[in-house]
Amino acid sequence: MLHRCLLAVAGALALSLSGLALGQAAQSSPAISYTRDIQPIFTDKCVACHACNDAACQLNLGSAEGAERGASKVPVYQGDRGKAVPTTRLFYDAHSEQAWRKQGFYSVLDGQGSQAALMARMLELGHKTPLTPNAKLPDEIVLGLNRNNMCPLPHEFDAYAGAHPKEGMPLAVTGLTDQEYQTLQRWLAAGAPVEYQPIQPTAVEAKQIADWEALLNRPGSTEALVGRWLYEHLFLAHVHFVGGEQGHFFQWVRSRTPSGQPVDLIATRRPNDPPGTDFYYRLMPVQGVIVHKTHITYPMGPQKLKRVKQLFYSGDWHATSLPGYGPRHRANPFETFEAIPAVARYQFMLDNAEYFVRTFIRGPVCRGQIATDVIRDNFWALFQEPAHDLYITDAQYRGEATPLLAMPGQIDDVGSVLSLWHNYRDKRNAYEKLRRDAYAEAPAPSWSSLWAGNDNALLSVFRHFDSAAVNKGLIGDVPLTTWLFDYPLLERTYYQLAVNFDVFGNVSHQLQTRLYFDLIRNGAEVNFLRLMPADQRGAILSDWYQDSGKVKMWLDYEDIDTSTPSGLKLNERDPKRDFGLKLLQRSASLNAAPDPINRCNGAYCSRPQMSAEFRDVEQSLSRLVSRPAAGLRVINQLPEASMLRIEGQGGQRQVYSLLRNRAHSNVAFLTGEAYRYQPGLDTLTLYPGVLSSYPNFIFNIPASDVPEWVEDMEAARDDPAKFERIVMRWGVRRSHPEFWRYFHDLSTFIEETDPYEAGVLDMNRYENL
Repeated sequence: MLHRCLLAVAGALALSLSGLALGQAAQSSPAISYTRDIQPIFTDKCVACHACNDAACQLNLGSAEGAERGASKVPVYQGDRGKAVPTTRLFYDAHSEQAWRKQGFYSVLDGQGSQAALMARMLELGHKTPLTPNAKLPDEIVLGLNRNNMCPLPHEFDAYAGAHPKEGMPLAVTGLTDQEYQTLQRWLAAGAPVEYQPIQPTAVEAKQIADWEALLNRPGSTEALVGRWLYEHLFLAHVHFVGGEQGHFFQWVRSRTPSGQPVDLIATRRPNDPPGTDFYYRLMPVQGVIVHKTHITYPMGPQKLKRVKQLFYSGDWHATSLPGYGPRHRANPFETFEAIPAVARYQFMLDNAEYFVRTFIRGPVCRGQIATDVIRDNFWALFQEPAHDLYITDAQYRGEATPLLAMPGQIDDVGSVLSLWHNYRDKRNAYEKLRRDAYAEAPAPSWSSLWAGNDNALLSVFRHFDSAAVNKGLIGDVPLTTWLFDYPLLERTYYQLAVNFDVFGNVSHQLQTRLYFDLIRNGAEVNFLRLMPADQRGAILSDWYQDSGKVKMWLDYEDIDTSTPSGLKLNERDPKRDFGLKLLQRSASLNAAPDPINRCNGAYCSRPQMSAEFRDVEQSLSRLVSRPAAGLRVINQLPEASMLRIEGQGGQRQVYSLLRNRAHSNVAFLTGEAYRYQPGLDTLTLYPGVLSSYPNFIFNIPASDVPEWVEDMEAARDDPAKFERIVMRWGVRRSHPEFWRYFHDLSTFIEETDPYEAGVLDMNRYENL
């Protein structure tokens, strides 16, 4: 469907049409500015559905360039296509309306003869069918990932409206105010003029940009190799500078022009594809509205610049030649960059480990159920200390391991997908055997084997069906699984899922990528198992891979070490949980997420720094967490990521994420998740803040009502009628008159608590409870 934003605008149009004539309105009103008047409406009512690759019909309303580009019938997400499709990245792959028309995009702003613009008609259709306030939507309106976006051309609109009379824009949500509607109607009637006001760096930012560009563009083979490695590791980053302006972010690109000249962007499919010409690494402002799901931030400043120089230029090493950009070099970055000391590469990634894990766990592809099918709903991520990583410390081992670390996906021939997959699986298993045997000869792992350099050392991952989020610190109760990254695993994961992954690729490329991700997860789990008592590793692994998972273990995974002892002294009754509890104790100074709500060890289950009112709130809410669905059956009626907006006295409010952790017998397959689901073992995690880019629902609850809300949740069990009463009283449905105020207040809360992370949240997954 076209952007939900369109729906809202259509409604506004109808209102105006029934009042003043269009010509009179245009003559009697002051000129409308796109920047001042139109983009704020799009940002408030449209961008939540019309941004990123999953924007309906590729209509991106986060900028004038996106609105002018228009819509396309070609979906970005189509995992079964036989051929890759051309890339259509806004600001990258074309730079004019005419260029986008050549790529098959059609206008939603231009009138068609006597017909109003497509956007106007979509908005009018939405305005003619307002929603019943805070009522459940009609079942015939399909939402979320199951929706089949029709993307009608202008001459197809009448047929669309006849078949879907309740599906104008904004789609299935409270629409525009009368004033917003009239403003958009006047703008469209006037020909939808736009002006461009690109972000420009401030003087402080420009100075730091010049310093960083000078570093990455240093002459010489050694310097060029470091520049390439840094670029390939930072191309997804939204960079912000020390002393920079709030809301200004920058992105690394390759340009035909050097520093000091306008960027002439080289738009290759992947960052490690051949550039085709001489080029320079440049920092370009991120244009358009910042949306949370693609906003993977990275800080830069003088200290970071000094750190990079220390890591990469302080040793006595030199690159004698530069590698090419062919499939072999893309498939194996360990060979491509072997001249750069491995310790420098690994330490750079560890310094900002949260950023790197976010690049492949959170985004920015915007939709990834088949990929997320092979990870658990919640787990912790840890990292191996470089001094205990044999790939870093043992040159002979590194030389034997490097050829085995190549990754699939460079050859996308559909007919060869199985042979390609088996070849790379066998290489990976040969590496796992090499690693197992080498570490069996190494000293037993101890607490010092875990990296503890800064607060990136402990991360929590939460999967919400087809998306996932990463946060610093250990959040929630001790999870079922923990991942332990060493350098070969962290680098492979990043290259396989970020650098080398092509969202526009065909079924062969995507299948190879996702099958290898299953091996990556297994490798992270096996690394962690080495910390467990040797005689219990098999039982723990068997618990992770129940039922069909045992078949996958036999088919695709290398055997684990069940004899070499661990150096950790853990409770034999439950060593995995004991490890988690001891980790929390030993790493308290590094843990960025103390969590008394989910890990309540005494009578007080709240954050001590909160006011008495909100300590009572958190105490009540803690009753819902760390209990399986068998004992709290209302879990079965909750979506993946609910937001609790708690209103206190004096206008105070707090926001909490209530996350449903689904349990599975195993996560070893890309499909068939429903067959492995264990609903009675689902749990809830409740944590302050917004821990998802895709809220599924909002409950707005006065602080004084929280005990009653908790009691009603406990009493609802499996009764839909009781849960319906909870939703009616405290829920914010898509049709709620104040929907947008509550929805955007989540972003406001992020801005207040962690301003660099703020961005417009996505409502494509907001459910019809």
